[in-house]
Amino acid sequence: MNKNQGKSQALNRGFKYSKGDVVVTMDADLQDDPSEIKNLISKIDEGWDVVSGWKKKRNDPIGKTLPSKFFNFIVSWFSGIKIHDFNCGLKAYNKKVIKSLNIYGGLHRFIPYLASSNGFSVTEIPVNHRSREFGDSKYGGSRMFKGFFDFLSVLFISKYSKRPLHVFGFVGILLFISGLIINIILSYEWIVNRYLLDVPYSIDRPLLFLGILFIIIGIQIFSIGFIAELIVSYLSKNEEVDEDIIAPEN
Repeated sequence: MNKNQGKSQALNRGFKYSKGDVVVTMDADLQDDPSEIKNLISKIDEGWDVVSGWKKKRNDPIGKTLPSKFFNFIVSWFSGIKIHDFNCGLKAYNKKVIKSLNIYGGLHRFIPYLASSNGFSVTEIPVNHRSREFGDSKYGGSRMFKGFFDFLSVLFISKYSKRPLHVFGFVGILLFISGLIINIILSYEWIVNRYLLDVPYSIDRPLLFLGILFIIIGIQIFSIGFIAELIVSYLSKNEEVDEDIIAPEN
């Protein structure tokens, strides 16, 4: 690559050019121990599709290990994949796994989850972790926020990319119903008690505008989900047509 475009882009390019039946990745700062490669491959030979390294004893400062433990706990809890170290660079893959992945942005942190979402088996083994000899750690506070947004992207892509209305529709209907309930209550109070005619009451509790805002935003979010659903449906039909055209040649 002409310049450093990030770990995800580098892995994605390497995966596309790789030809081996088993592909092993490791970081270049020499913290990963190459002698662990044989153990990773042995685990692949047992029938696993992805074997992730687990830096059980890390040679890193607590400012890096503590946030990493929190990150791994959250990802494991949400994804249901019971491994301890999602972001370990030392991993082994079956060839069919890497050819199914499209890694970009910061998605390299979630490769085990992406592989599992595609139906591949994932496990981990403890690996030796050594002190850094070259380079500086790029880990900082901003990584936590970037990792959070990347995780939201992964969850949406893996679960709702084919049914976006399930997300946008739920949020939109929830806001719409909330706003509708608020305005129904205020309408009842206006009819029965005439509270809305009391100016101080309207200024102190602007629930009317909040209810209207919820209704408008709810309709907009639902509409976005509906449009996204139409786009997905259209693209799916085009894929089916392409397959029908290509199939006779095979």
